[in-house]
Amino acid sequence: MKKKVMSDASKSKEFYIKLKAQLQDTSMWPSEYLYKFIVPTSDEKIKKIESIFDNTGAVIKTKQSKNGNYTSVSVNVRMRNPDAVIFKYKEVAAEVKGVISL
Repeated sequence: MKKKVMSDASKSKEFYIKLKAQLQDTSMWPSEYLYKFIVPTSDEKIKKIESIFDNTGAVIKTKQSKNGNYTSVSVNVRMRNPDAVIFKYKEVAAEVKGVISL
């Protein structure tokens, strides 16, 4: 019997479909949304995330891991709808190599 293997693209698409449904069910839009990202510590990567949220009124906080190898980036921003939230997740994933979205 063959085991069905999902591609990363399929998993990603499924993830965003579920996320959109959850966001629609749990919030009134527009709404505040908290993004959390983990990146290998690099000023360039952190600045790239900050630039993606430029001119949005976002409050951005960073915190390095104990050993300094990774940095968590929290972005609190008012978003107009679930599609806008997902658009920013995709933009960060496309622009920042090695980012982990939480």
